[in-house]
Amino acid sequence: MSTSTPAPNGILLVDKQPGMTSHDVVARTRRLAGTRKVGHAGTLDPMATGLLILGLGVSTRLLTFIVGLSKEYLATIRLGSSTTTDDQEGHYLGFAPASQVARVTDDDIAAGIRSLTGEIEQVPSSVSAIKVAGRRAYDMVRAGEQVELKARRVTVAVFDVLGTERGIDDDGNTFIDVQVRVECSSGTYIRALARDLGFKLGVGGHLTTLRRTRIGEFHVTDAVNLETLDGAPDLLTPADVARRVFPIINLTEQQAIDLGHGKKVELPGYPDSSEPVAAIDPDDRLVGLMSVKKSLSRVIVNFPTH
Repeated sequence: MSTSTPAPNGILLVDKQPGMTSHDVVARTRRLAGTRKVGHAGTLDPMATGLLILGLGVSTRLLTFIVGLSKEYLATIRLGSSTTTDDQEGHYLGFAPASQVARVTDDDIAAGIRSLTGEIEQVPSSVSAIKVAGRRAYDMVRAGEQVELKARRVTVAVFDVLGTERGIDDDGNTFIDVQVRVECSSGTYIRALARDLGFKLGVGGHLTTLRRTRIGEFHVTDAVNLETLDGAPDLLTPADVARRVFPIINLTEQQAIDLGHGKKVELPGYPDSSEPVAAIDPDDRLVGLMSVKKSLSRVIVNFPTH
């Protein structure tokens, strides 16, 4: 009697390389892991590199909760020109005169960055995945349509200048490259920060490099490069991932069985929590996510063994 190999189940941290789409990363992971059930949390543009979090098998259910975590990026903002996409992939809209760029001081840049730090109202880049009347904004832009997106409140917790470099490109256009580190809430567009900084300084701005280094407690230093990976990748277990994202409660074997069947489990003395709490069984398996009210569990989502 033959036994089938269990389907892959876990979270994979990928260091996405330039030129790949997030869909490319998913497709390659499907081939390497031998499974169709692969999803990702938080798209990265083809020009961007860095951390992309993938879920395999039942663990795709965790992605909904990961996508909203805070992010950290390293980026280069080029001041002196603007583009249709607010990054180097787009068509240039114009270049500021050399004299105008020369008048922008480091203090001016610092003041502009301060005004874009904290809770701000940000209009997303028009070339984004946001839907307008059921269509992706970037599809509308590529079709030549005008797209106006509404401002949304985001939080830029850290917006640090790591260095600046002034120069002239091959076509004789003067620029200032500003290397920055940004920590921000989910939904913040770094391209839009580049655009808005350039606008505030009166010279235009766009993004030339972007690298995502962190999502929540997950770091790119722990990620794999799929282009150099031969076999099936090692996955973080659902329980390990849950410990980095949620408060944890350890269940007895019977409690785990009851919760898995959708029953309410008594949790004497456990404080009320409307936010998800991860339930772990004695074998270190993530049984499910639950809320707690009046010392009783309420299932949000369960994680079956198959």
